[in-house]
Amino acid sequence: MNHITSRKYAPRATLLATATLAAGFSSLSAQAADADSGDAPATELDKVQVRGSWFAPSSPKFTAELLDTPKSVSVVTEKTIQEIGATNLVDALRMVPGITFGAGEGGNSTGDRPFLRGFDGQSNMFVDGLRDVGTQTREVFDLEQLEVVKGPSSAYGGRDSGGGSINLVSKTPKLKNETNVSMGVGTDSYARGTVDANYVLGDGIAARLNLLKHESDIAGRDAANVSRWGIAPSIAFGLNGPLQLIASHYHLETDDLPDAGGFPYGNPATGTTTGKPLVPNRNNYYGLKDRDFQRTRADISTIDASYDLGGHKLRNIARLGNTSNDYLWTQPDDSKNNPLQYGTLWRRTNNRAIDTKTFADQLSLTGAFQTGGLKHSYSAGVEYSEEKSSKGGYDIGGGGTNNPISNNQVCKTTGAATGYNCTDFYNPNPNDPWSATHPVTRTNKALDVEQTTKTKSVYAFDTIELSEKWLVNLGLRWDDYDTEQVTPVLNKAPTVLRNSDGFLNYQAGVVFKPTANGSIYLSYGTSSTPPGMDSGEGNDSISAAIQNLKPQETRNYELGTKWDLFDKRLNLTAAIFHTEMSNARVVIDTGSTQNAGKKAISGVEIGVNGQITDRWNVAGGYTYMDSELKDNGFVCSISSRTGCPAPGVWIVSPNNGNMFPNTPKHAATLWTTYMLPFGLTIGGGASYVDKQYGDVANTKWIPAYTRWDAMASYAIQDNISLQLNVQNLTDKTYFTKAYASHYAAIAPGRAATLALNVKF
Repeated sequence: MNHITSRKYAPRATLLATATLAAGFSSLSAQAADADSGDAPATELDKVQVRGSWFAPSSPKFTAELLDTPKSVSVVTEKTIQEIGATNLVDALRMVPGITFGAGEGGNSTGDRPFLRGFDGQSNMFVDGLRDVGTQTREVFDLEQLEVVKGPSSAYGGRDSGGGSINLVSKTPKLKNETNVSMGVGTDSYARGTVDANYVLGDGIAARLNLLKHESDIAGRDAANVSRWGIAPSIAFGLNGPLQLIASHYHLETDDLPDAGGFPYGNPATGTTTGKPLVPNRNNYYGLKDRDFQRTRADISTIDASYDLGGHKLRNIARLGNTSNDYLWTQPDDSKNNPLQYGTLWRRTNNRAIDTKTFADQLSLTGAFQTGGLKHSYSAGVEYSEEKSSKGGYDIGGGGTNNPISNNQVCKTTGAATGYNCTDFYNPNPNDPWSATHPVTRTNKALDVEQTTKTKSVYAFDTIELSEKWLVNLGLRWDDYDTEQVTPVLNKAPTVLRNSDGFLNYQAGVVFKPTANGSIYLSYGTSSTPPGMDSGEGNDSISAAIQNLKPQETRNYELGTKWDLFDKRLNLTAAIFHTEMSNARVVIDTGSTQNAGKKAISGVEIGVNGQITDRWNVAGGYTYMDSELKDNGFVCSISSRTGCPAPGVWIVSPNNGNMFPNTPKHAATLWTTYMLPFGLTIGGGASYVDKQYGDVANTKWIPAYTRWDAMASYAIQDNISLQLNVQNLTDKTYFTKAYASHYAAIAPGRAATLALNVKF
């Protein structure tokens, strides 16, 4: 069967990978329902919309079906997101084993910071195939599905940290009149309402509107709460013809009392700030109600136009984005070992005020052709993107946040005498009247750090069918990358840092099909991580030490197999991989930073997804990751934040051989549902994550944990149902994020929600 080059519904904007299904999560029947044409007339194309796989990737860069592409990807569908009761990206991604999340601080903005195969993926977030660099806490109310690409993927999306990327696929109009309304209440003041309304307005014209309002406290935590609302309208023209146009806008605002801090590290046996987090009471909130806040805003406008040329499709997608992330929150600092020495804690503040504006345009041509006896399915295109960020913060008056008694961070006592900058570690009071004596003002915007990143790219992919049993997948991409950071200096010339480079990345794979429903593949791919790739938002910021360095280069080898069993009702996947960065940025024995380090990770991934019977669905996965810092450069023999003061000397890093931070050796997830004959569906699942280190020294960590979840839904009528979800069923105390130095973020406790879902 030839590769599908057009689809019944308007194509969703793009991901950045050819991929194989490593852990998709939905049933075959649900996919069939999604493909229902509703009011639109059926065509021959409708019958083969998805070829050999239940999950259709959104990107035209996928030049073969997932079963026949030599790379790993996990697809999390809207149905699964709803079943597990997820309300944000972190919740949804717990269905993908091996993904962990890092915490923010001063250098890293607080927001979604996923780690994929041991590499920081904060800058590898995409919305509809276009890079989304602004940090935020992302919602799911406008998501059609999530697509997680594993391994280096610069051939598909450009600059990349080396572990993979995440693409959020937005909902778009379809030729079907349908409205879904969900209203939920629950423990911890939970209240959530969503509307998803799609209307056919005329011949080939449809509009869709998604709405959200969400309020809740954080289960098992004092004081912290979240509040957000969103609206996402879209309209499409020509859905039943060759020329299609979709215009959409996404708006989300959040206003939270953040719970980013959690608890500090500490080892009572040694009296040091190493070890696992200290938890006197999981409810303890060390922040301040009248000080802490996090407010984000996202506005993303997209125009997606395509024209079917008959066997080939020309498409252009353009995006304007504007996001902001403002916060001031309390980090439970342990730098002076206050918890173990004095039973107190210093309320350190982290703050940021950053605005990011983006423009991106992608022009592509996809299709199929034949040369002699070889069949080709291709995708080629050009991209241009421009990202501008402006980063400032907040000034704290009234003596700042130091303890006025000691004029530093040592807290031998607490209360008003310390300006409430010190609190009781065992019994903190979030109602302390801090703001009365500490005015908070926005820093001078004229002194904001400005960073502009421009990228011009060209790419091409081709899947070549050599025979019924052999396919070759090839991809190539060139990026012209330029980033500049300007730091204003009062009454002086600004400090300007710049990195400009071009880099070529590629991927290649061979696929052997012993049968029509199975494949075995071997693949190779690369990625490039240039200085400043995060637009000033995170861990890859540009600095004077690295501005002239070449991109870090990562390569990946992968051997895998995929099988569709039981008349394509059950999908099994397995892969082994080895990823290596051979020129990591490290400090050498002269004290300078060079591309001289080496780090590697090897692992195994296994996935099972689909229907065991017509009523019994199952989705699960397991990931094993063996990571090693092979060459972490040199360190000063005397601890110092800058340089190597006398009499210190540069010595070989004692961290050589250690594990990557935020990289559990074992991780597994399982979710299953069963539909009883009388309209009741019951489901449950578990997630296991092994011990994770927060730092490269492997001296601070969060313990392994197993979390259990449960759900039950009852169909009152065909179009009305009730759904009960219980998250963290056993009220497990565990941690989800480990920061390198000071603290770890605790997970919410047990929570229950009940939603009424109406469809008409």
